[in-house]
Amino acid sequence: MTLSGEARIFGVDFTSAPRRRKPIMVACARARPGCLQLERIDALGDFQAFEALLATPGPWVGGFDFPFGLPRELLLALNWPGADSQNRDAWALMVRHLQAMPRSQMVSAFRAWCDARPPGSKFAHRAVDRLAGSSPSMKWVNPPVAFMLQAGAPRLLAADVCLPGQHVGDPQRIALEAYPGMIARSIIGRRSYKSDQAAAQTSERAMARREIIAAIEAGDVLGLPVILSDSVREQCVDDGSADALDAVLCALQAAWAFQRQDRNFGLPNRIDPIEGWIATVPDPETSI
Repeated sequence: MTLSGEARIFGVDFTSAPRRRKPIMVACARARPGCLQLERIDALGDFQAFEALLATPGPWVGGFDFPFGLPRELLLALNWPGADSQNRDAWALMVRHLQAMPRSQMVSAFRAWCDARPPGSKFAHRAVDRLAGSSPSMKWVNPPVAFMLQAGAPRLLAADVCLPGQHVGDPQRIALEAYPGMIARSIIGRRSYKSDQAAAQTSERAMARREIIAAIEAGDVLGLPVILSDSVREQCVDDGSADALDAVLCALQAAWAFQRQDRNFGLPNRIDPIEGWIATVPDPETSI
């Protein structure tokens, strides 16, 4: 699998209910030698536009801010299709089952699992969630990432994009799971940089966004400088929800992975196809 030296890069801040006031944000960029050049940030107001993005002819690498899989421990307990398989078709079996399931039924199954667990360990975790500090992919509240999985993964499957280690699709269209919160924390720690509530979109959070932008422009994160136009930089600062900035951080993760396409995009050599992996999270078996 070899992509061109300047492949197109997408960074996608996803929502399970895209609309005009809360669209899917897409950072469109080019991976140049030694840097990532942002071209623009698009707002996709519906799933039709998102599906059109996935159908864009390659070569491209996209970083998508939603979980691609669920904990194997959970799916084995629920006896879902593919749960007892290590083959790459296991992911497609799981996704089709999830797609056919009403949201209320999915929530009921996940809630029943949590209710039967002891305090402090209610949720099942993927291996990568613990390493990245991301929310368990089965969560349906605060944040409802399970809804994002249910909305996003079937569309990746229908588009037949390639998910390294999970699904063999078009090798010129590479979809990777991204998590911008991990990048932001590496710069500003646990300080908040965003809120969907207008009243909470404070000057302190705007300052945190400026710090994140300065760090990525300087190449302090992942060793890959990001080149932003004045208009894109202002958009990332002014967007109090930080959806635009999160899309840029997803693009940065995708570009880092593109640089390592000959090494499985920087992912572990073996990935649990049911669970998946987040780009830029080190393999604990090979990390020093």
